[in-house]
Amino acid sequence: MNAQGTLARFGWSLKDINERTGLSLGFLRNEVRAGRLPSRRFGRRVLIIDEDLRKYLGEGSPGHKTDEREGA
Repeated sequence: MNAQGTLARFGWSLKDINERTGLSLGFLRNEVRAGRLPSRRFGRRVLIIDEDLRKYLGEGSPGHKTDEREGA
């Protein structure tokens, strides 16, 4: 449980990530295949561990463009 007393999320499906970030399913699948987005398989289901997703998004995915003015 987290500080708010709710159960923390363990993992995300590619569809979950697509819906929350707008990254396409094809892009996410390619990132998994290339090993840039770590994943775990549970049968046919592919899950991204929450910690791995946070790290991936924090470092910026190759398709993520940052505004150069942000640091200025």
